[in-house]
Amino acid sequence: MRAQGKFITFEGIDGAGKTTHLDGFRARLEARLHAENRQVVLTREPGGTPLGETLRDVLLHQPMHLETEALLMFAARREHLAAVIRPALERGDWVLCDRFTDASFAYQGGGRGLALDKLEALERWVQGSFTPDLTILFDVPVDTALARRQAARAPDRFERESVAFFERTRGEYLRRAAQSPERFRVIDASRGIDAIRRDLEVIVTHA
Repeated sequence: MRAQGKFITFEGIDGAGKTTHLDGFRARLEARLHAENRQVVLTREPGGTPLGETLRDVLLHQPMHLETEALLMFAARREHLAAVIRPALERGDWVLCDRFTDASFAYQGGGRGLALDKLEALERWVQGSFTPDLTILFDVPVDTALARRQAARAPDRFERESVAFFERTRGEYLRRAAQSPERFRVIDASRGIDAIRRDLEVIVTHA
């Protein structure tokens, strides 16, 4: 039996640039794991399963009560864990996920102001003690992220939120990173792509 795989998550506010680096990070991780005959499963939240992708479309485009939003996020996560993440890890493969539970604390908790104890209760119910092995947080000033978002595609309902919302969201991300320094690696994402890529290459080597 192979040892269980590892679970790595990418986090950051909209416009931080994390998605730009996902494919490259996966390729470098696959090269590192090739000799062990392990695969890298790339997935995302909300989403990752047929049900999760349906819920993603609802969450990104339909107005709803804050608690409904949080419950749907964790419902999609429960399915994601059961259908994709845990099976892959049990096979010995590694999972690279664009957002996970830290995003719920940052967006629904920090940004929208949902009580953190409610999110903690949902986290315990849906995940138990399961957490990522490594979380890479792409941190960027809110005004920089805003400029990047405005140059991209038409915004969804999260991307249309106020500067104050994203300041709170970023603050919660940083609070969680400070709370769990053994799990988080914080990347200064205000720099150019090449500089960020070099940091990620170091992280892959030690993951």
